[in-house]
Amino acid sequence: MELNYQEIIFHALGGLAFFLFGIKFMSDGLQVAAGDRMRTFLEKGTKTPIRGVITGILVTSIIQSSSATTVLTVGLVNSGLLTLRHAIGVIMGANIGTTVTAYLIGFKLERYALPIIAVGVVLLFFSKNKKLNNIGQVLFGFGLLFYGMETMGTGLKPLRAMPFFINAMTNIEHHTFLGVLVGAIFTGIVQSSSATIGILQELAYQGAITYNQAVPILFGDNIGTTITALLAAIGTSVAARRAALTHCLFNFMGTIIVLPLFMLGIFPEIVRVVTNNIYTLIPGFEGTWETLNIKMQLAQTHGVFNISNTLMQLPFVGILATIVTKAIPGEDVYMELEPKYLEPRLLSNPHVALGQAGREVIRMGNIAKESLNHAVNYFFTGLENEVTQLQQLEAVIDNLQSKITDYIVKVSEKKLSLEESNLAYIYIQAVSDIERVGDHAENILELTQSRIEKGIHFSIEGLADMRKMIDKTAETFDLSIQSLEKNDYQLARKVVKNDDVIDEMEKNFRRTHINRLNEGICNGDAGAIYIDILSNLERIGDHSVNIAQYVLGER
Repeated sequence: MELNYQEIIFHALGGLAFFLFGIKFMSDGLQVAAGDRMRTFLEKGTKTPIRGVITGILVTSIIQSSSATTVLTVGLVNSGLLTLRHAIGVIMGANIGTTVTAYLIGFKLERYALPIIAVGVVLLFFSKNKKLNNIGQVLFGFGLLFYGMETMGTGLKPLRAMPFFINAMTNIEHHTFLGVLVGAIFTGIVQSSSATIGILQELAYQGAITYNQAVPILFGDNIGTTITALLAAIGTSVAARRAALTHCLFNFMGTIIVLPLFMLGIFPEIVRVVTNNIYTLIPGFEGTWETLNIKMQLAQTHGVFNISNTLMQLPFVGILATIVTKAIPGEDVYMELEPKYLEPRLLSNPHVALGQAGREVIRMGNIAKESLNHAVNYFFTGLENEVTQLQQLEAVIDNLQSKITDYIVKVSEKKLSLEESNLAYIYIQAVSDIERVGDHAENILELTQSRIEKGIHFSIEGLADMRKMIDKTAETFDLSIQSLEKNDYQLARKVVKNDDVIDEMEKNFRRTHINRLNEGICNGDAGAIYIDILSNLERIGDHSVNIAQYVLGER
């Protein structure tokens, strides 16, 4: 029988494209539907390594991407919201959660792919409800995933008769490490272990490869998927790079441990025993290992591998942390996330508790001041470490706003004097203004990032004007925090006067910059970014005045 190579290539590549897009589109839809809740869930559910594992399993099962969970975890470590030990548990759990995709593929839902796509399209394009749009995106991606599998299967089926492919797979069966290498490289290229395992399942289902040929490649897939986290960790903090390395080390060590057991025939027997004696207890599960289709057998193998790998390495989280700490030396400097002064046991004494709240408000103000300094330094230097530092500080500011407000509300539930009641009001309002200053600092950073990405450069005159306004704004905000700390009327009045100067600067520098635009010294993109930065500085001045007016009793 003559093989039509064009048809094989077109079906295989086209099906792979549908499959990859389906996974990505479905995962993106699930992440949008989950929103910031996944981030919050990760932050709250990682107090112990075991809880971290459970959290990692749940999050990855929901968003259908271990890479997305791991990258999100690296980001949280980079922001100082998760410690390395907490992150290791999440990473272990993510490996278990990602097996859900392989099980879904094992159910052979290809015949329902087109109706699922149709329902997804209707919800995605013909509904004005955002939640239904998200559901439509998930269904469309889900259906496309299986349609891609079916199309890819048509292209892959003839491979079982090709001598070259048969010889290659025979080599992998006789040289197990070669299979691991193939799996690692391919997954590193496509950036999705779910995709490469799906291809393996389809190849096995079409009879192109055997179970023993597929499993070493499956082990390699688990190593290759760590590339995503390693890439995400470039340019991040020391702790974030350690978290990414942990992911790589965890999967690599799991393969090193289990691979010899596979070569001796022990691991396949473990999978068979687990299937026949444990999975049969699951409601709706029928049959034994022998009655499962090859897709589901590979899904079972993937699941047992990741679960056993986690069980083996979970007791050694501390050792893993020590290894990566030595491999990536250096100290990670970031602000303490939690409040320092809000002692719950002092709530029974409102006067003392308000004093502690005041100290925390001033600490928050100084952190916001530092955040502004990093934004300014990034504007003038473009150094990426300034971005990392600011992101850490912004996370601290947001957390402090919530914790301080809650604490003062609890204090206010007690019987307060008029003076104490006024002080509680001032602190709650000041916290809101300080948080907004942090937001404006972040806006300046994002505008600077946009300037750098677009290759925009400001004129010398423009930079000189910006420096003047930045210095005056930073000085004014600093004075506002000092006036609040010392309850100093004189400093508060100086803040009000400084803000008038800032307002005048904003008008003048905006006008002179427009003149430079008209003269062709700066272009339109530069003008928009420059004016937006001026506006953010002017708003910081306004929030500084708000704080000063609380001190003066004018608000």
